[in-house]
Amino acid sequence: MIDMDDQQATARMWFESLRDAICAEFESIEREAGSDARFDYTAWDRIDPSGEHGGGGVRGVMKGQVFEKVGVNVSTVGGSFESEFAKSIHGAGEDPNFFATGISLVAHMANPHAPAVHMNCRFLVTTKRWFGGGADLNPPIPYDEDTDEFHAALQAACDPHDPEYYPRFKQWADDYFYIPHRKVHRGVGGIFFDHLEGDWDANFVFTQDVGRAFLDVYPRIVRARMNMPFTDADKAQQLEWRGRYAEFNLIYDRGTLFGLKTGGNIDAILMSLPPVATWA
Repeated sequence: MIDMDDQQATARMWFESLRDAICAEFESIEREAGSDARFDYTAWDRIDPSGEHGGGGVRGVMKGQVFEKVGVNVSTVGGSFESEFAKSIHGAGEDPNFFATGISLVAHMANPHAPAVHMNCRFLVTTKRWFGGGADLNPPIPYDEDTDEFHAALQAACDPHDPEYYPRFKQWADDYFYIPHRKVHRGVGGIFFDHLEGDWDANFVFTQDVGRAFLDVYPRIVRARMNMPFTDADKAQQLEWRGRYAEFNLIYDRGTLFGLKTGGNIDAILMSLPPVATWA
């Protein structure tokens, strides 16, 4: 285990507790569907280029009747960025040392009417300290009411902290979760925030509220859609959409690049990829 100060240890414990709550809720949904699917957890250690231990994490994956594949990862790592990559990280241009802890989640659903989803929250320390994260909904077959409910929950998490947060972070998500070579958005959006620094306590509470909002709203949407009948055409639409999701994560996603550049666990980094996808 790497050395941590009080803020780092507090953030790490919260992310792990959020993981536990989310996984318990997803397993409950599986039981409601008559499935005994559970998460399988695999711990991994990070060894930095000098051969020193640089933290690690736990990869959790469940394959069930409702969740065709869902990964919930937590990690706490530290060390030094490679010199060129360090220049792209907030506060690491002159000093490449870093600490990072966080949770990352991607769910791909068996029923094409149930939306896939992505969520992550993280705390990073370089010469600066900041929180980042967000959540976005990725339905193969969009429903306006699901989009509205998802965004309303995120706005409710944002507004008590700053009325400018939701419109700002929603636009950031719209800009970020876009596939330029397809000229389409990855899904129906959500919020995305980064480099949230200054008042650590207030920013930590906001990050917690985003995690709680996700835990509240997404299971409700899943329960409303998981038993809907679907056609072969619906499934084909889902598989084609998954191909585009994979394209974004492999070509544009900053989290994928960060994991690869910092010596993360390959299986944990690529857990975001769908179990089955098609390309026309």
